[in-house]
Amino acid sequence: MTDNNAPYREQHKQRLNFMPWLYFTLKDKHKLWATEWQNALQQRLAALETVTFGEHCFVAENANLFAEPGRTIQLGDSSFIAANCFLHGPIQIGRSVSINQDCKLEGSRGGIVIGDYTRIAAGCALYAFNHGTSALDLISTQPITSKGITIGKDVWIGAHCGITDGVQIGDHAIIGMNSTVTRNVAPWSIMAGSPARKIGDRRDSK
Repeated sequence: MTDNNAPYREQHKQRLNFMPWLYFTLKDKHKLWATEWQNALQQRLAALETVTFGEHCFVAENANLFAEPGRTIQLGDSSFIAANCFLHGPIQIGRSVSINQDCKLEGSRGGIVIGDYTRIAAGCALYAFNHGTSALDLISTQPITSKGITIGKDVWIGAHCGITDGVQIGDHAIIGMNSTVTRNVAPWSIMAGSPARKIGDRRDSK
C-alpha cells in the first residue's frame, strides 16, 4: 500500500531538524510517528556512541554526536540538538536546553557543562581546549591545554558567539550576538563584543 503521507512526513522531519522546538508542540496525529522516529534515532546513537538521553529529547537526524568511552555526552530531559550541529564529548547538557543549528561543541579533556533552561543560538562555537603559543615553536607542535567550559542555568547565548576554554558563565547571563567570550561572566550580566565586555545587568530589564 502506498503511503501518500510519506513525502509530507519527510518534509516535516526536515522542518523539525532545523526548528526542533516545534517537536514539543506537535499535534497527536504527528506526535506518534515523530516519537517513533526519535526513539529509533536515539537508540541507534546510544548503541554506537557513549550518549545518554533523558525523557522527551530531540536530536536532529543530521546532527553529529561523537562520544568515545570517557567522552560521554549526556542530554537532559526535554532538551534538543538541531541540524548540522557537531558535538564531541565530554559534554553534560541539563534539562530544557536548546542547541540550535550549526553549533560546534568540542569537549576536549576538560569537558563542557551546560545548565538547565539555557539557550544556545545558531552558529555558536564552544571549544574547551587551547594551543600553546610560544614564538619558539610551530603552533601545530605545541601542547594542547584543556580547562573546560561551564555555562550556568537560564543563560542565553546569542547567534554566532564563540566561547573559549576555561570560561565560566554564571546563571541568568546573556551573551549578545557575534560576541567572543574569553573571561568569566558573572551571574545576570549582559555581555557583548569581541572580546565580550559587560554592557548591562539583566535584573535592570523591565
